[in-house]
Parts: sequence; structure tokens; C-alpha cells
Amino acid sequence: MITFINHQINIIILFLSYLYISNGYNYKIYRFSTVMSTATPITSSTVSYVPIKPTKHDLYTGRDPSRVKIFDTTLRDGEQAPGCTLNTEEKLLIAKQLAKLGVDIIEAGFPIASLGDFDAVKKIAESVGNLENPPIICGLARAVAKDITTCYDAIKYAKFPRIHTFLAASDIHMEHKLKKTRAQVLEITTEMVTLAKSLCEDVEFSAEDALRSDPDFLCQLYTRAIEAGATTINVPDTVGYTTPAEFFNLIKYLRENVKGIDNVVISVHGHNDLGMAVANFLAAVEGGARQLECTINGIGERAGNAALEELVMALQVRKSYFNKYFNRDEDSDISLTNIKTQEIFKTSRLVSSLTGMMVQANKAIVGANAFAHESGIHQDGVLKNRRTYEIMDAESIGLSDNFIVLGKHSGRHAFRSRLSDLGYVLTDDELNKSFVRFKELADKKKEISNADIESIVTEELSTHIDVDRYKLADLTVNCGAKVEPSAIVTVSDAVLGTNNTVTAIGTGPVDAVYKAIGILTPNAPDSKLLEYTVSSVTAGIDALGEVTVRLQDTNTSRIVFGRSANTDVIVASAIAYINALNRLENIRGTAVPTHPQFNSLS
Repeated sequence: MITFINHQINIIILFLSYLYISNGYNYKIYRFSTVMSTATPITSSTVSYVPIKPTKHDLYTGRDPSRVKIFDTTLRDGEQAPGCTLNTEEKLLIAKQLAKLGVDIIEAGFPIASLGDFDAVKKIAESVGNLENPPIICGLARAVAKDITTCYDAIKYAKFPRIHTFLAASDIHMEHKLKKTRAQVLEITTEMVTLAKSLCEDVEFSAEDALRSDPDFLCQLYTRAIEAGATTINVPDTVGYTTPAEFFNLIKYLRENVKGIDNVVISVHGHNDLGMAVANFLAAVEGGARQLECTINGIGERAGNAALEELVMALQVRKSYFNKYFNRDEDSDISLTNIKTQEIFKTSRLVSSLTGMMVQANKAIVGANAFAHESGIHQDGVLKNRRTYEIMDAESIGLSDNFIVLGKHSGRHAFRSRLSDLGYVLTDDELNKSFVRFKELADKKKEISNADIESIVTEELSTHIDVDRYKLADLTVNCGAKVEPSAIVTVSDAVLGTNNTVTAIGTGPVDAVYKAIGILTPNAPDSKLLEYTVSSVTAGIDALGEVTVRLQDTNTSRIVFGRSANTDVIVASAIAYINALNRLENIRGTAVPTHPQFNSLS
């Protein structure tokens, strides 16, 4: 009777797994993976230890070969979030901080996308890829010969380069995007992984949309990739579709059915469309995955990627739970990753500032409220013993009180020393510009915090772009409860060599300023304001106000952002808007970068 009921349940599951997709007047049925849907409960009895095989990178850097490897794709997948485009200098700054954070692999970009992306990947490979304790520098390539050779040309300067090539594996992707049969996809995989291996010793292969693919076909595909020389196989939940139990069971199934899988690293990649990316990855670790592809602050396309800081701290705080999956004693205190957790908050803030993607206050680990307590009962408990309501210390992620570090009498040497303590290495020109901003701020604020310094330095670095055509020369606003808001704005145009002033009226002071800037920049690309946000860097009436704006080019639909920080939020608003216009000017007439998931074999 029980067998009969289970059989009926399986039939129902199979029926519900069909997706009906309309294509004109024709209807086609796509069967998404359901073999993994009869989820096995994840218990200690399901633990299956992963063979440990140290890589050359492990041996050279002295990293624990049994660890979970952190593959950071902030500079590639994270940058694909609308308006997150970074210039080469910004990418290099983030890459240096990621290396300091201790990530194992940095996916530096998609070299075939554009000349700018190629140059950024190459510079990261040359510098960050040759540090004393270097991360692996990885580039993404479609399963196309030109992509793969271009990728290698960019990453080959690193001490440990990696080519990451991918090909769609789900029936819906193969038919509609690739227009290839399963047999053709198998042949392309063998051919392209073989080509990548002939160029680079370290090759990663991803089966795009793996979690909606037929598991048996995945086993064939990954077997082909391993036979052709892949050293890492990646299992991506491309559209954020799966659940933790399904991910666990798929990893377990692959480990049991893919030939040669014990000789490679199993990696996972996933998006957060259903809010389960981090949970999915942790379940995959339990199943045997030993590389996690994630981004700082979880940035990325659509709902973003699995957040690096959440994954790392989950493995850190819950070591006693996860240790059994690494054949360790429950009370073993050996870290499960190579991440220096004290660098997490600094890295989060740097990425947020340079991308213009603000971190929500209630974001786990790095949000402003992550360690805040307002409830009286909670406050009382925390004051008596922090462990009553805190499962980790703020100091463990590098978050400490923003104590006063410098004042208006501080000199250049003290300023440079503090920047070094905060992890910033600036050129003389960058130092000079930042020091001028620091002195200006010190005249307005009595107390200067680390966060203030980070904000002004990040702004100076992020405004270093190829074309800085427009600049705010002067600004005056008039507004009040019974006054029609108006602004007198002067903008200089470096190309025309002009300095013009206009007056504009708006619904508020910022609106008036933006209307005036629009009049003064008639040669700027036509744009639409998509987003305007203001946030406080620190507490207090004299706090720096950070303004971020996001503009869309109405002709090309490309999105850029501008950022500025000032004790006067109106001034910060004007400069942020002009910075965004300069970014639009910078990309005017350039080709739209190739997206890795579109036209994937062309």
C-alpha cells in the first residue's frame, strides 16, 4: 500500500514538473529536473566525505586543501547588475581588497565583452595575480574558440590563471538559445574544454542552468568535461530556481554518477530569485561541493547572487555543525575557509561605494542594523552578556566604533598612515586630492571618523574616469516653506572651455539644481534619472551625506551611476549627478559590452 502511494506521489510530482510555454499558437512542454525532487533528509547518516587532493595553488600558498574555496565573482557577475559598471581603476582597487580578504579565486571579468574588460582583467592578472600570496585569477569564456583564446590572453600573466568556460545544459536553453541538440552540446564541450586545457592548466567548466537540466544528461556532460581536462566542474542554479534539499541531492547524485569526479573540485553558482541562494549553497556543501561562487553584498543580476559574507560567516559561526562534513571533530576550531573575516565590513563598504549599490539596513552580517538592538529586553540582555542576543561579535567582521582618528591639525603623513591602516594604497596624485578633501571636511566637522575618511577617498578614486568633461563650479539654492525653490548653478565644460551659469526653479532644491545642470549640459547624452538616494555616513548633525544617482541613456538603455559625499547634501546631489553625466559621456559611442548569456555561441 505504501509503495503504491509513493508511486502515485511520484506521478503527481512528474506531472507538476512540466512547464507549459507559449510560442505563438504552438504549445511546447519542457520537463525541468525532478529526479532530485524526492528530497532525502540531510542528516549525519547522509555524510559522505570528499577526497582531499591539494592543488598547486594550495601547496604554493599553504592553504588548507580541505577548505571550502571561495570563488568571488563580484567583478564579473556582480558587475552585471544594472548600473554597476566599474572602470579599470575601480576593478583593480576591489581586486586588491578581495586578495586581502583572502578569497581563493577572483573571477576578474569576461575578457571578450569589450576592450575595457580585457584590459581590466589583464591588469588584475599582472598585479593581484602576482602578489606574495596570490589568488587564482579567472576569466569567463563562452564555449567558443575566440572567447577562450581571448580569455587566456588576458589571464596568462597571473601566477595561477584559470579559464572558466560554460555551455547551457537545460533543454529549454539548448533549443531556444543554442539551437543545438544534446549530442552537439557534448561534442562542443569536449572540443572547447580541450582547447582551454591546451592553453591553461586550470580549467573550470559550467553547465549553465544545471538545476533545470536532466541529471543523467548532466552526468554525461560533466564526464566529457573531466575527460577533456576540466579541473573544476561548476553546477549553476542560473535562475535561482532550486531548493536546498534538491541542490544537496543533485550534488550527491553527480558524485555517484560522474566518472572522474573524485579528481576535480565541485563548485556551485546560484542566484537569489527565490531568496534561497545562501541556504542552497550550504546544502550543496553538505552534499560535497567545495567551491562557492559568490559576490560581496550579494550583488548581481536580478535578485543578485549568494552573498559571500553570509556564506563565510555561516560556515564560521556554525563550524560545530559543518565540521562533520569535513571529517573533523565537532569542536574543531580550524576555519572552513581562507577568508580573513575582519576584512569583510571594509570590503562590503568599498564595493557598495564603488558600485553605487547601497546595502539595506537589515542586511545580514554587513547591514547597519545587523548588530543594533532597540528592544529594551534585548538591550538589557546584551548589556549583561552579549551572547544572549548576538551569535557573533561585530569585531569579527572588522566593524568597530567609528572613533576619532584625525582632525584639522593633522598633517599629510598622519593622513597617509591612517589610509594605510584602512587598507588604501594611493598614488601621490590620489593622495593629494584626497588630502585636500580631508582638510575641507575637517574645517566643517570637528570629529573625523574612519568612515568619513573611507567615504572621501572612495569618491576621489571612483571619479577618476577617462573623460571628466563637466565640473560643478558654483551652486546657490533658495528654498523655504513659503519660497519657490530655485537654484543658481555654474558648470564648467572642459571640452568647450566654457563656464556657464543659469537659474532654474523646481519642486524642491535638488530638483531645481538638476534642472539647471540639465540646461548647462546640452551636449551630454540624453538620460533619464532612475534612482536618487541619500544616506548618512556616520551619526550626528554634521555627518557626511552620501548621494547616489543612477541614470539611463535613453538611446542605448545603458545605466550608469554617480556618487558624492558632502556635509551639504545639496552639493553632494549636484556632484553625484554630474559624475553620472561624465560616466555617460565616457561611454558615448562605445560598443555595448557583450553579455555572456546572450548569443552564447556567436
